[in-house]
Amino acid sequence: MPHLKDINTRAPKKADRDDLEYKTELLYKRLQSFQHSLYKNKKHSVLIVLQGLDAAGKDSTIRSVFTGVNPMGCFVKAWKVPTAEEFAHDFLWRIHEHVPPKGMIHIFNRSHYEDLIVPKINDSISDKQFAGRCKFINTFEELLIEENNTIIFKFFLHVSQEEELERLMERKNDPEKRWKYNPKDFEVNKQWSEYIDHYDEIIRKTNKKAKWHVIPADQKWYRNYLVATTLVNELEKKLED
Repeated sequence: MPHLKDINTRAPKKADRDDLEYKTELLYKRLQSFQHSLYKNKKHSVLIVLQGLDAAGKDSTIRSVFTGVNPMGCFVKAWKVPTAEEFAHDFLWRIHEHVPPKGMIHIFNRSHYEDLIVPKINDSISDKQFAGRCKFINTFEELLIEENNTIIFKFFLHVSQEEELERLMERKNDPEKRWKYNPKDFEVNKQWSEYIDHYDEIIRKTNKKAKWHVIPADQKWYRNYLVATTLVNELEKKLED
C-alpha cells in the first residue's frame, strides 16, 4: 500500500462526474437490497468504521451512502472523548457494547482508532503501549469476524490540508454549519502532516483481517462512489457465498 501522502485526495482527471453519480445511485439500490437480505437471514453482521481528520466528511458519507437504508436495520454510533467511567476501563471496553449483532449494520463515526491516533498525537502513550493497542485491535477485529461473522469495512476518508481548511472555514462562516464549528479544529489542520504520518503507521499496523480502504475525499461525489462500490462489491461476495 502506498503512503497516504502519495495518494491523491481527488478523483482522476478522466473521471466523469455525471456517469459516476448515476452509477452511485444504482449502487445505493444494491446496498438496500443487501441490507434486506442481511436483516432477513441474520447470518452476518456489518461494521463500518469511518475515520478521518476533522471535516473529512464522515457525517456526510453516512447521510449520502446510507440514505435509503432501513433505519430498523442500521445503527450509527458517534464516538466522543471517553467518559470517566470509560477511561477507567481498557480502551476497547466501551467499543464492544456497540458492535453489531447478526442481521444489523452498525456505523462508527470515529471509532476505537481514536484511542490510537489521539494518544499518539498527544504523546501520552509509549511506543510499546501503541504497538500493544494495535495488536489488541487486530485480535478484537479477528474475534468479531471469526465468532460473529461480522463483515468489517474500515474507511479512511483522505482529505488534503487545503480542502480541510476550506471546510473548516465554511463551518465558521456558514450559519447552517456553525453548530459544527470548533476553533480547536484549526489547530488540527496545522498538524495535518503529523496526523497523516501517524494514520499511515496505524493503517499499516492494523491492516490484518479487516483491511483498510483509503478513500480520496476532497470531492464528495467521488468519495460516495468509492465507498458505495467497496460496500457493494464486498457484500456481494460475502452474502452470496
